[in-house]
Amino acid sequence: MLNTLNYTFMGATLLVFALSFFLKVRLSGNYKKAQKTIKDAQKKADNLINQKMREAESSIAKKEKHRLRKLSTREEELRRQENAYNKRISKLDARLETLDKKEENIKSLESNLQEKTKTIEEKTEKVDELVAEQTDKLSQIAGYSKDEALDVLMNNLLEKAREGVARKINDIEQEVKENAKEKSAKILADSVQKLAVDYASDSVVSVITLSSDEMKGRVIGREGRNIRTFEKETGVDVIVDDTPGAIVLSCFSAVRREVASHAMKKLIEDGRIHPARIEEVVKKSKAEIDKRIENYGKKACLKMNVGTIPRNIVNLIGRLHYRTSYGQNVLKHSMEVGWISGMIASELGLNQRLARRAGFLHDIGKAIDYEVEGTHAIIGGNFAKKNGEKQVIVDAIKAHHEEIESTNVYCPIVQAGDSISGARPGARREVLESYVERLDKLEEIASSMDGVKQVFAVQAGRELRVIVNPEKIKEDNCAFLVEDIVGRIEAEMQYPGQIKVTVIRENRMSGIAK
Repeated sequence: MLNTLNYTFMGATLLVFALSFFLKVRLSGNYKKAQKTIKDAQKKADNLINQKMREAESSIAKKEKHRLRKLSTREEELRRQENAYNKRISKLDARLETLDKKEENIKSLESNLQEKTKTIEEKTEKVDELVAEQTDKLSQIAGYSKDEALDVLMNNLLEKAREGVARKINDIEQEVKENAKEKSAKILADSVQKLAVDYASDSVVSVITLSSDEMKGRVIGREGRNIRTFEKETGVDVIVDDTPGAIVLSCFSAVRREVASHAMKKLIEDGRIHPARIEEVVKKSKAEIDKRIENYGKKACLKMNVGTIPRNIVNLIGRLHYRTSYGQNVLKHSMEVGWISGMIASELGLNQRLARRAGFLHDIGKAIDYEVEGTHAIIGGNFAKKNGEKQVIVDAIKAHHEEIESTNVYCPIVQAGDSISGARPGARREVLESYVERLDKLEEIASSMDGVKQVFAVQAGRELRVIVNPEKIKEDNCAFLVEDIVGRIEAEMQYPGQIKVTVIRENRMSGIAK
């Protein structure tokens, strides 16, 4: 029994030990897993904490950067406002300084004005005293009444004032001569305004005769396409109005107008008028007119015998055939000036051929003065220089209207030739009746003036010479007479160019020896 119990106890003990060993082994495995789990959890927690820390640091850095950017922008705005404020202060300071100066100037002017007013008042009082004194003296000496004495005194004062004004006019005339450019510009403008006569408008139009009024419709074309094409290709205005059997071509350029006239006549003769045909005919007409221009230039150069002339200048000379001045053909005028200049140079013992060449080329600028800015004299001189002409000729061309000072002896020679060619009777188109009427009107205006003895209209009405009675017109009053005559001529007459008025006053003493 005891053995059984012992064996049982031993078995139970062994079982307890076995269970105990089993539990110990089992518990030991779970503990390791638990530790591992704890370590893994700790590691994840550390990683999560680190990640959150990094995110927090990044967020803080971004916010700090944004704050710094806003702060920088604000500082820049403050600096800009500060600069603007400083500028405004500077402007205000400058304005205040200017106002102070103006205030000082105003005070100075007021002071001067007060002094001058005081001086004038003193002089006025003295004049009144002198007038009263002179009036009393005249009344006492001549037995005049005060009213009569006052009239005599006033007449004397007016006469003296008139003489003073006349002297002032002479001084003003001297100033005007010194400022001749400004005055000449006004004279030219007035002359152009007075040139509104019938033949002035005729020089910019050409009339094309039509076989019938039906042709006007063909020239215009459907919805005006033919006339628009023609105007575009030629640069000329086509005027189709109620005038029977005719249309008008208008353009300031005589060459363009000639091309248009030539092309229009061809189209009318052919009868086929449409845009394509118009372009073809205008192109051919331009070529034909260019050939004519070249031939005109070559023939003129051969006639003038002035040596070799560059082709560009020859073309300009040919274009002058289609240019007129007061109805005078400019090419013929240029040839005439060339011959006159050559003859003058020959009489003076100078180079006749050089003078003839300068006179012949003096107006080449008129061929392109509507294309290039400036006066025709300057344009022509620059073009001649560009094409190899001598400086003597270039200066003569530029100076023929006194736009530059004469630099050589050929400048006044060309000026004289130009004046002679333009001023001679018959050179420029004008109706005989109107020419005679203008001369009579000039003499009538001058003769109607008090103190005028004789009147002569010379240089084809470009100059009026007035001889006065020296006993009636004093020397200082001649300036008044000139202004009166000029004023009436400008108010009552129309004339091309300008008219020079010369008053002549002289005393002649003679005696007879017996």
